[in-house]
Amino acid sequence: MPVAASAIYFLNLRGDVLINRLYRDDVGGNMVDAFRMHIMQTKELGTCPVRQIGGCSFLYMRISNVYIVIVVSSNANVACAFKFVVEAVALFKSYFGGAFDEDAIRNNFVLIYELLDEIMDFGYPQNLSPEILKLYITQEGVRSPFSSKPSDKPVPNATLQVTGAVGWRREGLVYKKNEVFLDIVESVNLLMSSKGSVLRCDVTGKILMKCFLSGMPDLKLGLNDKIGLEKEAQLKSRPAKSGKTIELDDVTFHQCVNLTRFNSEKTVSFVPPDGEFELMKYRITEGVNLPFRVLPTIKELGRTRMEINVKVKSVFGAKMFALGVVVKVPVPKQTAKTSFQTTSGKAKYNASIDSLVWKIRKFPGQTEATMSAEVELISTMGEKKSWNRPPIQMEFQVPMFTASGLRVRFLKVWEKSGYNTVEWVRYITRAGSYEISGNPIRRYGTHLRAVVDTNTSL
Repeated sequence: MPVAASAIYFLNLRGDVLINRLYRDDVGGNMVDAFRMHIMQTKELGTCPVRQIGGCSFLYMRISNVYIVIVVSSNANVACAFKFVVEAVALFKSYFGGAFDEDAIRNNFVLIYELLDEIMDFGYPQNLSPEILKLYITQEGVRSPFSSKPSDKPVPNATLQVTGAVGWRREGLVYKKNEVFLDIVESVNLLMSSKGSVLRCDVTGKILMKCFLSGMPDLKLGLNDKIGLEKEAQLKSRPAKSGKTIELDDVTFHQCVNLTRFNSEKTVSFVPPDGEFELMKYRITEGVNLPFRVLPTIKELGRTRMEINVKVKSVFGAKMFALGVVVKVPVPKQTAKTSFQTTSGKAKYNASIDSLVWKIRKFPGQTEATMSAEVELISTMGEKKSWNRPPIQMEFQVPMFTASGLRVRFLKVWEKSGYNTVEWVRYITRAGSYEISGNPIRRYGTHLRAVVDTNTSL
């Protein structure tokens, strides 16, 4: 459900109304007095951004020294309301040279009234794109003397973009070198037992693109997802190609993606925005490739000694290697003295994080490394409490390795002028965060962090 705002107010820190606009007649013009008396004067502004007074709801946000308050008289989408405020502030800043405060509002109240009439109609949000609005609201705002940002040039072909056909891209773009950069960024969430078995693992990822293409190109992206390959084989009436495939879950796309074509052909086709944008998000729960297996053994010898042995095995290819491997093994706070023996790298005790930190600069594939440590604890007179062992954490970087197995099969670019393009693909797998509280196996759990960066040309 859209916002369906009844009114919007711009207030300063004293509660004075700078600008307001009533979109519906279901609220009175003195609603701002209720906000000032029940919220501002009671100093409850920081408790919750949504308050109900009487039969109305007040949704407010502070930007610089200005409060923007949206009043609704019925149930409304709060997230949509705050998204509208953020986009509206970005629009005002584009007109005011990057500034949005009380002085900017007082110097541009005529322009703000004109913009408020365009970006919201009868309480429902409309187009808030600065590039499109500047096509027919050409009035320039009074810029702050501290802003040196040059004014944006008007965009050609206003009719096409005002109708919303391709509102995210303007025509007439020209680049000397046409390039496309594609980044697959993934976050790995992993929990392992003390024997190295995976208890829980999933990957969340997103595909980021940076396009520097002339004209109005049409792009088609092919991935090694199972559904897409089966649909492609069905349309071409030939057997599906053999090879590893993955199943993508919870996929969301940028508005530029042609959803009709995706539903029918399972291909990601789109006219990209200019510059950097997020093409899609996804999640993978099956077939995750883990670069390391960690086998920790922790023995408590009486009340004042501990023995810790950690074995780390790399399971990626022998021709590959990991960089910047860091293993953090938590120890009790009453640790007094430590001694180490390692087959690779260096280890030390870090009292600030109560952990043994083991660092390996370069870790080849299909190898293993071990660390043995003796920990002496301070003896206490009080009753001994059981130590809840936090999970072991790892950080590393493995070039030319992906956790989910997602691969770009092709990236095709069509444009009527027929220019040549250069496509670059980079795979990045980073650490996620995952914990299970109250599970006894967590005593020997392993929290795995990964950072993988590859850069290849298609």
